[in-house]
Amino acid sequence: MKTYIILGLIIGLAILISKQTTAQHPSEIAFDIPFGDNPEAGQYTIVNGTRLYYETYGKGKPLMLIHGNLGDINKMGYQISYFSKHYWVIVPDCRGRGKSDMNTDSLTFDLITEDLIALMESLNINSCNIIGWSDGGIIGLLMGINFPGRVGKIVSMGANLWPDTTALLPWTKNWIVNTKLEANKMINANDTSSDWHTIYQLMNMMDKQPNIELKELKKIQSPVLVVAGDKDLVRDEHTVLMYQNIPNAHLWIIPGGTHFAPTVQHELFNETIYRFLREPFNRPDSKF
Repeated sequence: MKTYIILGLIIGLAILISKQTTAQHPSEIAFDIPFGDNPEAGQYTIVNGTRLYYETYGKGKPLMLIHGNLGDINKMGYQISYFSKHYWVIVPDCRGRGKSDMNTDSLTFDLITEDLIALMESLNINSCNIIGWSDGGIIGLLMGINFPGRVGKIVSMGANLWPDTTALLPWTKNWIVNTKLEANKMINANDTSSDWHTIYQLMNMMDKQPNIELKELKKIQSPVLVVAGDKDLVRDEHTVLMYQNIPNAHLWIIPGGTHFAPTVQHELFNETIYRFLREPFNRPDSKF
């Protein structure tokens, strides 16, 4: 009898976790417009020796949306839908994701950053606002550090400055390392069920990078909105540390939010960011 009870509890817990995971990890999102596979909006360009795919929507001031490590254009669908009503939205598949080629054996955040600056140049964009999610948030910060004249306001969601467990929660780091080891195992076994070489590079980049020093954040001239869920993949104290070291920054910890707030809480996420983008930046003080 005890065995059946325990088995029942395990099955029930598994179902509950599955439902929660589905709610918090919406990997497949259906939109009326086929974001990421839209021939009416998509184009290719050659940047830094590789073919990069991107889509554009709307009109007005340029706004670039940058997806996360295992993401692509489609994962930014809620942001494309919302912000294309107010801006000219440029959303690329970053190198090795979606329809963009990898064309390197050593993927780095710096290389992706240079790709996106080159994309801006190909579109004759001198400067644009940035909304970056996860790895995209890291890239947004690197654009502000290394190309300060090319970016306006930056929204950095769920980003980290370095890859150890002082920045990432331990289970996050463990998942990255274990996925990397599994990819390497499958490569050595000549398994072709997935693109293990790409997966390995993506995991290796997260395992070893970024390596941004706090003093580098001082170089960012742009106003920055540092965002994270209060149950993110990144430690709360690390997010606060980022905010404290960027000269012109606001901090937003989303209550009840996870790393996936741009989809799970997209209405709140988009409306708050739009307010940050459209209103003049200031740093009020409670001191009186």
